[in-house]
Amino acid sequence: MARPSKYTIALATKICERLMVGQSLRSICAAKEMPDQVTIYRWLNQSEPFRKQYTRAREVQADTLADEILDIADDSAQDMQVDEQGNERVRHEAVQRSKLRVDARKWLAGQLAPKKYGDRIQQNISGTHDGPIEQRVTIVDEAQVKATVAHLEESY
Repeated sequence: MARPSKYTIALATKICERLMVGQSLRSICAAKEMPDQVTIYRWLNQSEPFRKQYTRAREVQADTLADEILDIADDSAQDMQVDEQGNERVRHEAVQRSKLRVDARKWLAGQLAPKKYGDRIQQNISGTHDGPIEQRVTIVDEAQVKATVAHLEESY
């Protein structure tokens, strides 16, 4: 059976629903009943309604990833193991894998919804001793400016 390549609302909706629950586009496209990624990108270029639906699905996906972060961080079931003597030991590999999963989701959520989940960069501009910026206006006599310009022109 060939992969579908014709755009249909039903297929587009199915793809977007799977994105919303956190599935990657790559894993969605791995299924034989789904179009390949190139086809989906072509649809995005050609269909404004699909582009809007896809964009909204990615925004919802960011919320799903944020929920997953909490679940992963709160799940300590694999973090400890009991050795042969009955002592509890930390399974560092499991802890590091959980950290990697959290970090990957944080990064992706920040990319998908930067205003909501991205790093906030704040720049403050202030004057001396963190006070307000002072603006100084100097009024220069026009005759004095002309004299200075004439003097500079003579120097060259």
